Amino acid sequence: MKAEIIAVGSELLTPDRVDTNSLFITAQLNKLGIEVTRKTVVGDEFALLRNAFEEAAKRVELIIASGGLGPTEDDRTRNAVADLFGRKLNRDPAVIAMIEARFHKLGRKMSEVNLRQAMVPAGATVLENDRGTAPGLWLEEGGRVVVLLPGPPHELKAMFTLQVEPRIARLSTGVRLIAREMRVAGMGESDVDQRIAPIYTRHEDVQTTILAAPGEIQIHLRAWTKDPAAAEKQLQGIQESIVLALGEAVFTVNGESMEEVVARELTMRHATIATAESCTGGLLAERLTRISGSSNYFLGGVVSYSNSLKSAWVDVPGEIIESRGAVSSEVAVALADGIRRRTGATLGVGVTGVAGPTGGTPEKPVGTVHVAIADASGSKERGILFPGERDRIRWQASQTALDLVRRYFLYAAHPKNNAKA
Repeated sequence: MKAEIIAVGSELLTPDRVDTNSLFITAQLNKLGIEVTRKTVVGDEFALLRNAFEEAAKRVELIIASGGLGPTEDDRTRNAVADLFGRKLNRDPAVIAMIEARFHKLGRKMSEVNLRQAMVPAGATVLENDRGTAPGLWLEEGGRVVVLLPGPPHELKAMFTLQVEPRIARLSTGVRLIAREMRVAGMGESDVDQRIAPIYTRHEDVQTTILAAPGEIQIHLRAWTKDPAAAEKQLQGIQESIVLALGEAVFTVNGESMEEVVARELTMRHATIATAESCTGGLLAERLTRISGSSNYFLGGVVSYSNSLKSAWVDVPGEIIESRGAVSSEVAVALADGIRRRTGATLGVGVTGVAGPTGGTPEKPVGTVHVAIADASGSKERGILFPGERDRIRWQASQTALDLVRRYFLYAAHPKNNAKA
């Protein structure tokens, strides 16, 4: 079975709102073995809405729409669908009672405009909304299913999970999606593809997608199948071949973020970490602490933007800053070692650079970053010139710092001794 998603709302055609509902719906449909082949965003115009549903009905068996079920004049989704299928709209007393009960529970009186939400196309099944006033609708027409859901995400997710998903599961053809996601650091998209293309091109029944993201490359393997065991075995074989081809650059085969991988390593090694950041402005510390349980390994960090605080807070020698400059490998190492000594952490991480858009020089252009890690036995440092704008440079710097930590544990000859150092 194939599906299309229609996101309704003129606000979604502005830079102020992002359609996140379609991401949730896609994920849930994939789990049910349904492939989403198209997503459409349509404004609140009757003719455009009707046309969107009409065209989708020519292509797929399942259409799921979000939004346009509210009480105002510009909520026209139910009207457009009813008109398309020649269904009369009738006011449903049961829906009116549900809406009134919702308002009564909130200690408010229902407005007359809410009666529009009780208009139900003939033959449609009402999907109750226990988190809002807009009921959903389930319609079947000519062997196709159209599902209309409210726009607010917390309403849509609950309604889909409790009422839509069980109904769709009964329509399942037995096909399932089997997927794998690998992530790679330290390599470009073209380099990754050059190495693994001879592997994935041998499997025409597996969809392979290579996506570039700041600081990483994602490799997605997807197979639609009625034999999940065979597909799992096939994808496992492809995955193992790709890991062999890319080596240590693969930091996860489970779609985890870099901070999740690093958090697992720190926890497993009973190691601790502290950070001293300049150009990243605390982003590295934020990523380390966004994982639940981070208090077990993250001791703390400083954002020492000024040269004076680099010396005062993290003991970076002033003569090094004077002779080598604040953006240098020597200062990055001094930041890492200084914060390690100050906090007693297993590992110290230092980051310094020019995030831009100003501050660059011919010798140290915008995007110049130095990252270092230090333990009791010494330090490692990387100097990189990142392309892009300020936020992208800062993110890539934090990603490189986390990757250095990951590789530290990957190569540590005696991880237990290092953790105790």
